[in-house]
Amino acid sequence: MSIGALDQNHRAKLARNSLRVCFLLLGIVSMGWVPRIPEIKDLIGLSNGAFGFVLLGSTFGSITGAQLAGRLMHTFGSQKVIFVGVFIMPAGLAGMGLATNAVTLFLTLYTMGLGYALIDMCYNFQATVVENILGRRYMSSFHAMWSMGAFVTTVLGGAITRHVSPRTNLVAIAIVSLIAYLIAAYYLLPSSIDGHKGDEEHQAKIPLFGKSVMPLWFLGVGLLASLVGEGAASDWGAILLRDEMGYGKGVYASAFASFALAMIVSRFLGDRALDYFGPARLVKLGGYFGGSIWGIAMLIAIPMSDSYPIPALIIVNIGFIAAGLGIGPMFPAFILAASKTPGIAPAVAISRVGVIGIAGFFFGPTVTGLIAEYTNLSIGMAYPVLMLILAGFLSKSIKTGKA
Repeated sequence: MSIGALDQNHRAKLARNSLRVCFLLLGIVSMGWVPRIPEIKDLIGLSNGAFGFVLLGSTFGSITGAQLAGRLMHTFGSQKVIFVGVFIMPAGLAGMGLATNAVTLFLTLYTMGLGYALIDMCYNFQATVVENILGRRYMSSFHAMWSMGAFVTTVLGGAITRHVSPRTNLVAIAIVSLIAYLIAAYYLLPSSIDGHKGDEEHQAKIPLFGKSVMPLWFLGVGLLASLVGEGAASDWGAILLRDEMGYGKGVYASAFASFALAMIVSRFLGDRALDYFGPARLVKLGGYFGGSIWGIAMLIAIPMSDSYPIPALIIVNIGFIAAGLGIGPMFPAFILAASKTPGIAPAVAISRVGVIGIAGFFFGPTVTGLIAEYTNLSIGMAYPVLMLILAGFLSKSIKTGKA
């Protein structure tokens, strides 16, 4: 092995360890406001429908960020783009804690979504390069670190709701995470070895529609469908348990905590599961079984919560656990499939699938809110359940097989 190859291998190992920290931080920052959503919603005085529209801010921000990420990565390299994104995302989180009206919350959600998408696309691209250099799967375990960050911030955030204001909570997370982001980003792959430009056989500019990009659209819609469920669990889980089932502070955070914990388990096991079942079959099983159990659990638990609150709480959380187990491997599977798309530079392909898919993470809760506004949240949650089942169906778009 040449000295250059040894150096590349060493840098890839440093990047692998750094990515674990990076994804952990990404989960903490992106989900930092989840336990405080009911308080922020009430403080500003938003109905379910109005809150759903405000959430469009993060949708538009994420679409903008994911759209920019591919071109920026291809031009400058992923590490340089990350150093920009890590300033934007914490600023959005701090602004959400300081927001006093719907317009301000919308703008700060836009900022948050923009920074999130820039960082997330770059992290996922770096993850595919690390896998290629080291010759092993790591993508699912990286996303497990995201889920662990989301779980920790949800549990701790729920525990301190009685003692710390949303403003203090979110500003503190933003400041600490910014410092940690900058340190972790230093050890990621530099542009000289991340292969961001691909080669002469890979296109950097691709059309929006057409036969050559149709595989990316199927992958993107599949990813979108899975992230609709993830976004609904994070943004509406606490409100469902509070408003529809009558649980108080701390307890209503258990829905997303259960969901996030299940995702941690499924993603830490995901690299082996992706090898054993193959990405397509694993996504299919997760979509069909996870979505069905989630829907049935809510259908049983919500009506019985008035008379039997403890059994109802257990049942509804079993549903969120099933959803977490099913959704867990989906993002890694769809992103890895995108990076293998023939004839398209991996950074560009990942960002195209991301711009479609990440929108679901933010846009899905808006649709859920609109349905809830005209019916109720119990019915609104049927939308993410059906989308999760759709993600299982679209597993047929994943062409990569077992390792």
